[in-house]
Amino acid sequence: MNSKRYLTRNGAKDAREQRLGSGGPKLSENLGQSIENIMTELGNSPDLKVRQIQIGGVHPVQAAAVHLSGLADTVAVNEFVVGSLLDNTAGLTDSMDETDRGVDLPARILSSALEIGEADFKEEWNEIMLAVLSGDTAILVEGYTSAIVCETRGGEQRSVTEPSSQLVVRGPKDGFVESVGTNIALIRRRIKSPKLRLEYMKIGSETQTHVAIMYMKEIAGEDLVQEVRDRLHKIAIDEVLESGFLEELIQDKTFTPFPTIYNTERPDVAAGNLLEGRVVVIVDGTPFVLILPAVFTQFFQSAEDYSQRFDIAILMRIVRYMSFVVLLLGPSIYIALTTYHYEMIPTTLLINLLAQRENVPFPAFVEAMLMESAFEILREAGVRMPRVIGQTVSVVGALILGSAVVEAGIITPIMVIVIALTGIASFAIPAYNMAIAGRIIRFGFLLLAAMFGFYGITLGLIVLVAHMNSLRSFGIPYLSPFVPLSIKGQKDTILRLPLWLMRPSKSPQQMRAELPDYMRVTTGHDSELAPLILKDNDAMPVDEGGRNED
Repeated sequence: MNSKRYLTRNGAKDAREQRLGSGGPKLSENLGQSIENIMTELGNSPDLKVRQIQIGGVHPVQAAAVHLSGLADTVAVNEFVVGSLLDNTAGLTDSMDETDRGVDLPARILSSALEIGEADFKEEWNEIMLAVLSGDTAILVEGYTSAIVCETRGGEQRSVTEPSSQLVVRGPKDGFVESVGTNIALIRRRIKSPKLRLEYMKIGSETQTHVAIMYMKEIAGEDLVQEVRDRLHKIAIDEVLESGFLEELIQDKTFTPFPTIYNTERPDVAAGNLLEGRVVVIVDGTPFVLILPAVFTQFFQSAEDYSQRFDIAILMRIVRYMSFVVLLLGPSIYIALTTYHYEMIPTTLLINLLAQRENVPFPAFVEAMLMESAFEILREAGVRMPRVIGQTVSVVGALILGSAVVEAGIITPIMVIVIALTGIASFAIPAYNMAIAGRIIRFGFLLLAAMFGFYGITLGLIVLVAHMNSLRSFGIPYLSPFVPLSIKGQKDTILRLPLWLMRPSKSPQQMRAELPDYMRVTTGHDSELAPLILKDNDAMPVDEGGRNED
């Protein structure tokens, strides 16, 4: 993306107002002129529908209902907007003289005629255009310079289905969809508490994407909630098409392979994190919501851990952590052993390895890089191909390729086993972005092992742990509760104790008050490395449960 497209918050707002506000057409008292202005603004789009009707009996007044056919709910427009105006407006103008007609008629329509649940007056041109572009219906009345905007958003939407990622054997089967309203309802269905707070804002000067912030009052820290608000308000960008746009812009550190913001498409996971004091950010147009702050251990937890018995959950978590170690160090340990440290291999196994390598022309490092590259290509091809044949192509391709390279004498059989085990280990990690991080880092360990053996691996581990220890997620240490060590925090990390042992003995307010300084939320944002977050901009006011003033 071109960096010139990113403006200051005020600059983006001024540009939008210049395009749709003071520099553009106004809503005229002449109904025909107002309709023409709207059609011109939208380029005479064929999906713009204008239904002109007459209101009143003896003294009829012209009115029009304007909406976009693909975004508005056609049934709601026909029955509760147009139908209400045709059925309930007879006689509204009969008791009004010429001087009162332009003042009282819209108010009477709003209070007495419309049968739709939500409607309000809009006077600003950009507010009316944004409402129409969002799927609402605008009612224009002859002689009136404001519009009645009715909530008719609808159109075609994907129904609630099982999530495509983070699958579980036991647990809820519903997942988030692309509608922010539906996603909020899925969370509220699980948390029926008045403490659940909801805030709206719009981000993106062109897309005007609806973004919702949800948190639990008295459980989530006020400093955390305010920090989330501040970072989101400072974003000035043309478009927000997915939650990944926001994730990249509000994360604490840009240049790190590790994810510092958790994402999920499971409502039960989002609800559980809300009850733990985290903040959930929902973006319209994507089923993946953001959960923050996030720590390293969170990416190895599955929703099924809390549906199964605690002993089963402990076993599965240990398997996941072992899989991550294999993913990082499996091929590099093999390269170090076969290149520098033969004395550590049992004699019988060493003889077999030397016999296999007798006719192979490449060193172990080149073998590993060739197989890793081929495996990554097969994995990416399986993801991008149609779902019906993608998995088959990956499995068959891996079998054929592995057998062919061994028979051709290019790769040793033990190397095929090591790479296959590494690839399988990557699939055992519940979080896809953490698995990708492990896949990226293992190439660095391959190079260190080829150059320095176990000394290189040790050096790489020291640098890796130091880097992870420097990471923060909204001011929270990434390796907590291990670094800094918290004994109470070990109840739900590698181990998952029984639920009755995991219940806190103190209220969230008491625990938050007792936090040391290094555990408190700070700004923590590396503004030099993430220049799209703009500094020195005042936060825009947001009303709880409502929309901001932008």
